[in-house]
Amino acid sequence: MPNDFYEKAKELIRHTGYRVTHNRLRTLAILLAEQYALTHREIEERLNVKEHLDRVTLYRVLEWLSKNNLVHKIAGDDRVWRFRVNMELHSHQHAHFICTRCTKVICLNNFRIKSNPSLPLGYLFHEVELTVKGVCAECA
Repeated sequence: MPNDFYEKAKELIRHTGYRVTHNRLRTLAILLAEQYALTHREIEERLNVKEHLDRVTLYRVLEWLSKNNLVHKIAGDDRVWRFRVNMELHSHQHAHFICTRCTKVICLNNFRIKSNPSLPLGYLFHEVELTVKGVCAECA
């Protein structure tokens, strides 16, 4: 994996004000290198090519990355979480495309969601999830 991904991951983690740990760095670098969202299993396979990382530690790292807005989680129809790097910090207001054949999930960054939806009086906005389903270019 190119060193650029590690440097970018290190910069993003430092920006949170927390420590840059080896496992956070490796996990975020892998997610930065990908063009689509990865499952826990896919991340685990990529991490364990050279160095073993146990499943529980990976869950903790992914939760930490999510809590600190470095990645976001996407729930698939198969009930498996997928993880994707946030291209803009503190911004995850976009749609996701899920291929109904291969289950690949990609972020539709240009498909913006209205950030202030009209809600009934007394309701508070937290987040919006929008999923577009179809067949990806590889499966078509």
